Amino acid sequence: MSEERADAARVPRAPAGYAHACVESCVLGRPLPAPPDHPFFARRAACFVTLKKHGELRGCIGTLEPAAPDLGAEIARNARSAAFHDPRFHRVRADELPHLTCSVDVLSPSQPCVLVDLDPAVYGVIVLAGVRRGVLLPDLQGVDTVEQQVAIALQTAGIGPGEAFTVERFTVTRYREGEPPRDAEVDEPSAQSS
Repeated sequence: MSEERADAARVPRAPAGYAHACVESCVLGRPLPAPPDHPFFARRAACFVTLKKHGELRGCIGTLEPAAPDLGAEIARNARSAAFHDPRFHRVRADELPHLTCSVDVLSPSQPCVLVDLDPAVYGVIVLAGVRRGVLLPDLQGVDTVEQQVAIALQTAGIGPGEAFTVERFTVTRYREGEPPRDAEVDEPSAQSS
């Protein structure tokens, strides 16, 4: 078997597994693996890559609109950024790799809404005031109310109390390690579930 085919066989087919392989490659100074040969990775979509260490947040970076030519490249880009460029954390080190888990959230396009339209278990939120923008993914542990969700997003954006802001919502399809792409999402890219 050629070295290239052996490398391709080691790349997980699951989105979160691929993100993990990308983080590992970046941290160890290796070239990024090519995305799996699956239609899921060929489509364009925005995503977030979340890293956790012992169940605690270790990095989370993403895009609200696609920034790469395809989802495979988007996942690789955001996995690298989550490992190296989340300003809340130092860079991921090699000794942390065995303790990391990854998840990938593939986003639907966002839509303007009002607060009553939100449900933190179902919708992610984007708050906007001028050029400032704060984002919070849906279905996060400890975020149970719309008020909590919006307050965190406002704080992230640096939008103070009493300042006017607008709200958008989006859905995600969350992939944890070991969960393969869902065929319906390849056939119907706009279909999303949480």
